[in-house]
Amino acid sequence: MHTVTVRNVTIGEGIPKICVPVVGITKKEIKEQAELAKQSGADLVEWRADWFADVCEPQSVAEVLKELRGTLGELPLLFTFRTKREGGERELSLNAYLALNEAAARSGLVDLVDIELFAGDECVKRLVETSHSYGVKVVASNHDFQKTPAKDEIIKRLCRMQELGVDIVKIAVMPESRADVLMLLAATEEMCREYARCPVITMSMGSDGVLSRLCGELTGCAVTFGAVGKVSAPGQVQAQELAAVLRLLHQSML
Repeated sequence: MHTVTVRNVTIGEGIPKICVPVVGITKKEIKEQAELAKQSGADLVEWRADWFADVCEPQSVAEVLKELRGTLGELPLLFTFRTKREGGERELSLNAYLALNEAAARSGLVDLVDIELFAGDECVKRLVETSHSYGVKVVASNHDFQKTPAKDEIIKRLCRMQELGVDIVKIAVMPESRADVLMLLAATEEMCREYARCPVITMSMGSDGVLSRLCGELTGCAVTFGAVGKVSAPGQVQAQELAAVLRLLHQSML
C-alpha cells in the first residue's frame, strides 16, 4: 500500500493520523476553531465548508482559505463540502459542488480535497485531474447515516473509489448493532490486507462506533477524526483524549 505525504505528514504509516474538523458558521468562528485545532496536536485539519454561511460566495471562501492557511501554517488542510444527503449542512447543484472543489484545489491554499463517490464517476475523475495538476491530493468518501452496508459492499465501494484514481479512500457508516461495528472493522482489515493501493479511512459512527475511531492501527485505518469542542459527526472523541489512546495502543502493539 502506498502512503500519501502532505506537507510534513505521511498518511498510511505508523499511528493513525488525527484530523480535526473546523465547522464554524462565520469567519470569526472558523478562525477561532482553527486556532484551537492548531493547538490540539492534530495532524491535519478539515474545513467543513458546508457549515460556512457564505460558502456560495467565492470571494468569501477564498478569504477564509487564506485565513486558515495563515493560521495553520504547515498543518495540512483538507477542504470538504459535505452534501446534505451524506450528513452535511446543505445541498449544492452538481456543477456548483464541482466548481467549489476545483476552486479550492486551484487556490494553492489546501492540501487535500474531499469528493463524494456518489457525485458520479465523471465528477470524481474530473476533480482528480484538476487537483493533481495543482499538486493537491484527493480523498474519495461515502457516508451512510442510516445503516452499515454488508462487508462485501463496503469493500466494493472502497475499491471503486481507488479505481477512480484518488489518493485516499474513506467510508463512514452508522451501526444498528455492535455486530455492525465489528463488521466494519473486519471490512477495513480485509480491504487493507487484500486490496488497498492507497491509505484507507473507515469509521463506524455513533456511541457504539467509538471503538472504530481508536483501533485503526490494528485494522489498517490511516486517519481518525477527533474534535476540539464542536463535533462534525456523531461519536467523535476529543482530539487530546484520542491521541492518548492511540499512543497507548501503539506502544502495546510494539
